[in-house]
Amino acid sequence: MYTINSKSNKKKSITIREELINIDGFLMASKRKVFKINGAEIREIKVVDKKFANPLVYKKVYQKYKNLINFLTDLLVSDDDSGDSYREALNQIEKFRIEIKNKYRKYLKKNELEKMSKQLMTLKKEANNKIIELQNSYLEYQNQNNHRR
Repeated sequence: MYTINSKSNKKKSITIREELINIDGFLMASKRKVFKINGAEIREIKVVDKKFANPLVYKKVYQKYKNLINFLTDLLVSDDDSGDSYREALNQIEKFRIEIKNKYRKYLKKNELEKMSKQLMTLKKEANNKIIELQNSYLEYQNQNNHRR
């Protein structure tokens, strides 16, 4: 591995991979893209400075976030009488929340997290409301059928 010390760009050295595995940082890995540094092929770059990692992580997370919002919007506007699409929306929101919490939270700014959280909470409330509406209409339907008998 090749390391560059951000405090002094003159300090460059090749490091054993095992030494860097345990260092906390954002891993930029690509199967397709290979960097060549001093004749060595580099496929993985670990960014340990949060200031440098933030724009990289934000770009990656925001793309996932936009895809999730589009997916959730499609699910919530669908005509689903069973409620499966609303449950799927809730599952996807929770999955995204856990992924952000475990992988990316320490590299994102508080206001970036809050902005995404607010919109996801709104969509989560909408999905919950639709599930409750479906349950209520189902119970109402059951009560009507029981009274007819």
